[in-house]
Amino acid sequence: MKRTVWRIWAIVAVVGLIATATALVLTQQSGGGTAADAPDPTQTSAASDPLPDPVRADGPSGDLQTVPQVTTWEPAEGPGWAPSETTRVVAADGSEAAGPADQLAGELSVDRAADGARASDVLLLIDPNAGTGPEGYSLTTRDHQVTITAETGAGAFYGTRTLLQSVNADGGLPEGSVQDAPDREQRGLMLDTARKFYSAEWIEDRLHELADLKLNEFHLHFSDDQGFRIESESHPEIVSEEHLTKDEVTAIVELAESLHITVIPEIDSPGHLGAVLDAHPDLQLTKTDGSVARGAIDLANPDAAALIDDLLREYAPLFPGEYFHIGGDEYPALYASDPEASYPGLARAAQEQYGDGATVRDLATGWINDRADTVRELGKTPQVWNDGMHAGGKVQPDQDRQVTYWTGREIGAREPQEYLDAGFPLVNLNSQYLYYVLGEPNEFTYPTGEAIYNEWTPDVVRGSTALPEGEGGPENVLGARFAIWCDLADAQTPEQVAEGIRLPVAAMAQKTWHAGEPSGSWQEFTQRVNDVG
Repeated sequence: MKRTVWRIWAIVAVVGLIATATALVLTQQSGGGTAADAPDPTQTSAASDPLPDPVRADGPSGDLQTVPQVTTWEPAEGPGWAPSETTRVVAADGSEAAGPADQLAGELSVDRAADGARASDVLLLIDPNAGTGPEGYSLTTRDHQVTITAETGAGAFYGTRTLLQSVNADGGLPEGSVQDAPDREQRGLMLDTARKFYSAEWIEDRLHELADLKLNEFHLHFSDDQGFRIESESHPEIVSEEHLTKDEVTAIVELAESLHITVIPEIDSPGHLGAVLDAHPDLQLTKTDGSVARGAIDLANPDAAALIDDLLREYAPLFPGEYFHIGGDEYPALYASDPEASYPGLARAAQEQYGDGATVRDLATGWINDRADTVRELGKTPQVWNDGMHAGGKVQPDQDRQVTYWTGREIGAREPQEYLDAGFPLVNLNSQYLYYVLGEPNEFTYPTGEAIYNEWTPDVVRGSTALPEGEGGPENVLGARFAIWCDLADAQTPEQVAEGIRLPVAAMAQKTWHAGEPSGSWQEFTQRVNDVG
């Protein structure tokens, strides 16, 4: 009897195993599963092929070399980490860490895995409750393994930049832990490709350099008096012979997104429109003597606004990021000693639109308000140059915008504090430190990284004096961009420009990411920039 019972239980067990196996096969064939079924990258899959024993390579000892320097670094006793022949980059497929993991695996020439992190591996984790902030991360090196944890894919990506720089400089990571996050939310480069054409390849090379420095914006000034540099379907007549196709722009934007960089387009108006107006001379502003105000559109002509809005609507979908820069600076009519006498047509239009006592300045302010409304309707936050923000008058700049502050030399020059007092956050493009103007015209000189490193901070918005204590900070000065302007386009080749901006951009990256005084001298920083690659 006992033997019969044993046989019965044996049959039941076999039937159970067959049923379980059948269910597993059916599940795999159906392709079923939910997000909750994603593999835990810290766990080893039982079905995975056997892996070779991990080769544990010791990392360096001492300080951590990065540009910008990390917020906090706590060294510890231990072997550190260096890539070996068994190193893998591990992140759950489908998570926000998957893209950064793929890129890092390619850069290190190692394998990529979805789970089963172990010694010699780099593990990337997304934890919405990590407390790192939207671009921050923590990085821990312990017992020949590296773990990078972040709330978002951007944070995970920046953690991989720290790792890669340390590998370039020292062969690996020392034992210890990093807590890192940026001081300013906007950190980037502006390129004037209207006056001087830059190829898609050149731009893509710069995007990689920006990303390695943890910069997150690329501002593309592609329309000015000298050129209009992106293919247009709504107005092909305005496009310069040398230009980027929309396919090239799409590739640039997709690369930027993969590197956690936002591309910000700029169509500057009502000035700096020479290339557009060459094809539309009927919209060109003229003086009472019949002479042309180069680059200025006639604000009194109702077709003027329609043309610019056509372009804003055409390009907004090409650039899916949050911002659209609408210019506003250096409108020639406002440079006249008596704008109303020099441009009576504008004076009449101002009074017709805004009532008795309205001036050309009101008309210009109303123009920017209207263009700002257009880009808001397109789902964008408008940015404008500070000298497109006119004080006084009947018409005031509307509120929902950001001001890119570059100069204190405009007519009626206004201190940065005035914009902050009026409720406008600033982005710092201080022309004394952050303007790389080809050929150095109009008393501009090429900025140096050393001056940025030793003298400038994001709160030094105008000249060399910082905003009063308590008036600046990340909530008021959102960040900074280094600007390449091509006034004398042939003064440097694209290769010379790339080399000329290398150290200044690195210094700006240091000062926008890491609050406070950087450690080490300028010479030490320069060496670190070269070491981290």
